[in-house]
Amino acid sequence: MPRKSTRLTFAVLATGAGVFAMLQSLIAPALPTVQHALHTSQSTATWVMTAYLLSASVFTPILGRIGDLIGKKRTLVAVLLVVLAGCLLAALAPNIGMLIVARVVQGVGGALFPLSFGIIRDEFAPSEVPGSISNLSAVIAAGGGVGIVAAGPIVSALDYRWLFWIPVAVVAATTLIALRYVPESPNRAEGKVSWLGAVLLSAWLVALLLPLSQAGTWGWGSVKVLGLFTVAVVLFVLWLLAEARSRSPLIDLRVMRLPAVWTTNTVALLFGAGMYALWSFLPAFVQTPSSAGYGFGASVTTSGLLMLPMLLAMFCSGILSGRLEPVVGAKALLTTGAALGAVALGFLALWHAAQWQIAVVAGVFGLGIGLAFASMANLIVGSVPPEQTGAATGMNANIRTIGGSIGAAVTSVLVTGRLQPSGLPYGSGYTHGFTLLAVLCLAAALAALLVPVRRAGRATGTARATGEPSEAGRPTAVRG
Repeated sequence: MPRKSTRLTFAVLATGAGVFAMLQSLIAPALPTVQHALHTSQSTATWVMTAYLLSASVFTPILGRIGDLIGKKRTLVAVLLVVLAGCLLAALAPNIGMLIVARVVQGVGGALFPLSFGIIRDEFAPSEVPGSISNLSAVIAAGGGVGIVAAGPIVSALDYRWLFWIPVAVVAATTLIALRYVPESPNRAEGKVSWLGAVLLSAWLVALLLPLSQAGTWGWGSVKVLGLFTVAVVLFVLWLLAEARSRSPLIDLRVMRLPAVWTTNTVALLFGAGMYALWSFLPAFVQTPSSAGYGFGASVTTSGLLMLPMLLAMFCSGILSGRLEPVVGAKALLTTGAALGAVALGFLALWHAAQWQIAVVAGVFGLGIGLAFASMANLIVGSVPPEQTGAATGMNANIRTIGGSIGAAVTSVLVTGRLQPSGLPYGSGYTHGFTLLAVLCLAAALAALLVPVRRAGRATGTARATGEPSEAGRPTAVRG
């Protein structure tokens, strides 16, 4: 039975994870303001986003695994303190270099996602776990939307530094409450951290994501981009070999090969490509002056308000997912979520001449995000051994991020590949980009159909990963 109030525990976890999700998107609409205030170039300012992405990708699975080993609460509190320091450093940063360093520090907070899912699995009653994971996923998804919506008003009314001062206050209070009220999870993985695996994982992720995020500046055919892609492939192979031979792997590849895990991760890759690319390019589309033949010349605040239906829809559908999952199963919700994303993006590719059409697209896509986020998390948590929860959910988040980087990079090529004399993209570039994203989400929906309808229960998660019989001697089927 839970030793502390599960409601208070959930509130702490939701606040921490929600703030990190908000930090992911909060700074994006304000990059031009940051560029001007710190007297830097646009290419340098983009490193405020790139550094955060790379840091989160590296630390999310590593700290998720450390939480499995030494204790999830202990790791959670440590991560919150690091995020607090990163936000404080960003708020005080006197130049762009220090702000980029601060964003690297903030990226450590990516571990809040797998740690929070692991604590819920360990501390909540089994009947509460799916609904709580769905609710937390809704908060995480909504956090990204809050960042997009809130950035404009905060910068207009105060200053871009308040994008970090506000999280300082929230994270500080969350850390104190977590230290006092979140119980330490009893489940611990055996073994130790595979530092060779950690180094190789970090190296191939950086070698992959760095050229994806910078290809627009460096050029897709440049020596740096092609060289880093080659290095990423080599390091990825070395990482697979090291993990396969390790007695205590950072990411248990046997767990990654479970049908419910690899199919869900495939959906995460494809859906992440559509979601993050839409978040990146839809605000730019609506802010484009109408003289370009499209767009509405919207301000940062107005473009954020046009995304408000997405924020509301994904929060509501994420909460609803927890009620529907026991009835229809996580697979059906995941398939529906990805299909809604495809429908929304297909609509956007065909109709984007009025602001109400943008708002409708945002709302429908938000419904898809809420359903997909919640069901992905439930499928992963319900399919892996308890001691692998942190590493497995961390890797799922990473795969979603990798998909987002790929989607944003390819969409950027389509949008900016041909420019008008004014320097603005042609409307056809956005149309082609939105069409591609619709196809990716449709592929995600088809991949979701491959997710097993039934999976073993918690008692048999370890059995399937190790090949040993479950404690009950036979699998316990649950709807998935």
